[in-house]
Amino acid sequence: MGMRSSKGEHGPVLIDFLLHINGDMSERVMTILEGCFPSIEVYSIDEAFADMTGLPEPLESIGRQVQAEIKQKTGIPVGIGIATTKTLAKLANNAAKRWQKQTGGVVDIRDPVRRDKLLKAMPVEEVWGVGPRMRAHLEGMQIKTAWDLAQMDAWTLRKRFNVVVEKTVRELRGVACLEIENEIEPKQEICSSRSFGKRLRELAPIQEAVTSYASRAAEKLRKQESLCRQVRVSLRTGMFNPTEAKYANGVLCQLPYPTDDSRLIIKAVQAGLQQVYREGFSYAKAQVLLLDLCRKNEYTPDLFASEQPVKTERLMSTLDAINNRWGRGTLQPGRIAKPVEWAMRRELLSPAYTTRWSELMVAKAK
Repeated sequence: MGMRSSKGEHGPVLIDFLLHINGDMSERVMTILEGCFPSIEVYSIDEAFADMTGLPEPLESIGRQVQAEIKQKTGIPVGIGIATTKTLAKLANNAAKRWQKQTGGVVDIRDPVRRDKLLKAMPVEEVWGVGPRMRAHLEGMQIKTAWDLAQMDAWTLRKRFNVVVEKTVRELRGVACLEIENEIEPKQEICSSRSFGKRLRELAPIQEAVTSYASRAAEKLRKQESLCRQVRVSLRTGMFNPTEAKYANGVLCQLPYPTDDSRLIIKAVQAGLQQVYREGFSYAKAQVLLLDLCRKNEYTPDLFASEQPVKTERLMSTLDAINNRWGRGTLQPGRIAKPVEWAMRRELLSPAYTTRWSELMVAKAK
């Protein structure tokens, strides 16, 4: 987790979980953070920036309190970096992980002396946004540490590379160029794709699978309150078995109007599947991709074209409400048979320790 301070006083804290976690545990940690800070930006499944503006000093103590609370409620250790910019907070977080025993997992580098000491100790590749190719360019310019990069002329680097590198240099000097983004931008594409549990040759089970994928994609579409105008369905065989015949194809289907109606999306997907399916192949995977997305009430409808009926919105809202309450798949398209022969193989699926009572870990006495 990284925390940055605003105006050189308080700033962003980068919270970076120190082990792999699943979506459920990530959501629990983010909920704890939302209760601790005025605003947070979820950067990834295991990282978040938090704004500490207005919180009382010492901020390092607050960081340790948050760290302890997350550990107590989820069992997940986190590293915390406190600084005046996002880039510095990320670097401080790296230090918290690298020197875990000495720092206890919390590093505050708002003090210029501590900041400069860390910059001199950190290789340039540890700077946020510096990848292998960029590192090679920088090392060719004798820039080997974060300190070396911070001393470069920002405008010169902008002309040689791009504005992102310029902002990185300024952030390393303590000038905030990247703001905390509270709102998550809606996805521009939504994909639902799975490999089949076994090779499928007949059209019927592939139709069932594609129906399920389209239904799931439509759920995601409604969750972010968007509509889609196009859908692409694709199908392919296994690509790595030299003895298997290879085939891959996809088709783009235009919807009659922007919609989030599962029924309409499934109908378009099934029509597209008829076009790409070929007999004689063993199919391994299908994909449904929703394209040309727009937010509800943020597009200009065609005066002479149809629009999604209001009753459709009510029906889809009811469908989602039932599945949210009673579990995904409580209501689903009738085309999907039970049991499903195309489902992914899950013999090695990890138990759902955190979401199902029946799969809680059990301690047995010897």
